[in-house]
Amino acid sequence: MRAALDAAYCAAQAGEVPVGAVVTLGGKVVATAANAPRTLHDPTAHAEMLAIREAARILGRDRLEDCDLWVTLEPCAMCAGAIAHARIARLYYGASDPKGGAVEHGPRFFAQPTCHHRPEVYSGIGEGESGALLRDFFRERRT
Repeated sequence: MRAALDAAYCAAQAGEVPVGAVVTLGGKVVATAANAPRTLHDPTAHAEMLAIREAARILGRDRLEDCDLWVTLEPCAMCAGAIAHARIARLYYGASDPKGGAVEHGPRFFAQPTCHHRPEVYSGIGEGESGALLRDFFRERRT
């Protein structure tokens, strides 16, 4: 989670919502990404999407069934869909997102009967630091 948090700090410095994601394989980092929708002018450039794309490119395959995804914020519906399609084995995330999350909130994507792959999900990893980073980022923008 440390690498995902470091990526989230980089996103904040770039003016992006501070979310970071890391794909690992056998405990080794394959890909790291930070949120970049504004920088890339791409609404799909969430940290999870970018990390999954990069891991698939590096590994040369579209299925990441033996990989884990570490992300600082509960994934949204788009990212949850990508996680399922990539067949990510385990999802670890930090802060919950009652407003935009889709794992334990909102549509609860992985619990839907139309979801064909459900990763193991572990929440609350680095939750304090992830949440504080997000709160500080938005507080600075409101003042």
